[in-house]
Amino acid sequence: MNLVVASPTGLCIGVRRAIGQLERALREHGTVYSLGSPIHNPQEVERLTAMGLRLVERAAEVPEGAAGFVRAHGAAPDELDELERRCRIVTDGTCGHVRAAQQRAESLSREGYKVVIFGDSAHPEVRGIKGYVSGEALVIAEEDEIPRGARFGKLGVLSQTTQQEASFASIVARLVLLTGEIKVYNTICRATIERQESIRKLASQVDGIVVIGGRNSANTRKLAQIAESLGVPTLWIEHAPELERGWLRGKQSIGVAAGGSTPDWLINELTGKLKRL
Repeated sequence: MNLVVASPTGLCIGVRRAIGQLERALREHGTVYSLGSPIHNPQEVERLTAMGLRLVERAAEVPEGAAGFVRAHGAAPDELDELERRCRIVTDGTCGHVRAAQQRAESLSREGYKVVIFGDSAHPEVRGIKGYVSGEALVIAEEDEIPRGARFGKLGVLSQTTQQEASFASIVARLVLLTGEIKVYNTICRATIERQESIRKLASQVDGIVVIGGRNSANTRKLAQIAESLGVPTLWIEHAPELERGWLRGKQSIGVAAGGSTPDWLINELTGKLKRL
């Protein structure tokens, strides 16, 4: 059996930087409170929890004088302010691409545009970006969520950083018809685009693809969806123990791809198991 690993794969630079910051904070302070899961990967969160990580959903849950952490997905301004009031120190791990999207949303709102965010309304990154908009932002995940018959004076459009460019372009093409003025920022990060391109290339080289990453990871989900859409047998797992020998039967070449929130140690465990099998 031939094994092909997508390139690039694994932690994107923004998540890698945030995890490095968090590990340093844990070594220095012992216990660190994070606004939500710092990474959408249960196995990595388990490792960090053993080091002293504590997860909270709201800044109000953080004990006074504790050490706080802002994950790569960022957070809304009111949550950041509350966290800084309660903590003696706050480590901000917000990804640079996410921060750029927040700033775009804020400037569009200030300039009087109706802000449209292409993304998942339940995703913490999108919730954080919405916090920079005065008034109500419109969040759209699919074309059929665009309000029927709606007309807008001025539209400002941006994207969750882990979406597909082709889907974003389709949304923008529809929105152009609903307004006389539109300003568009492509805030999809390059790391996301590179990983999506790599799995498309991988699909033409192998008989099956194993995608490894947390099931709560949006960018990992996109990789699995792309592989499936190309007709390649695709298995999405969180870690190596979920891989069963039977799925490999009849396949001469296997590809491995991982989302931007999958740490190297999990990828290495998977490739090691595949080599043994």
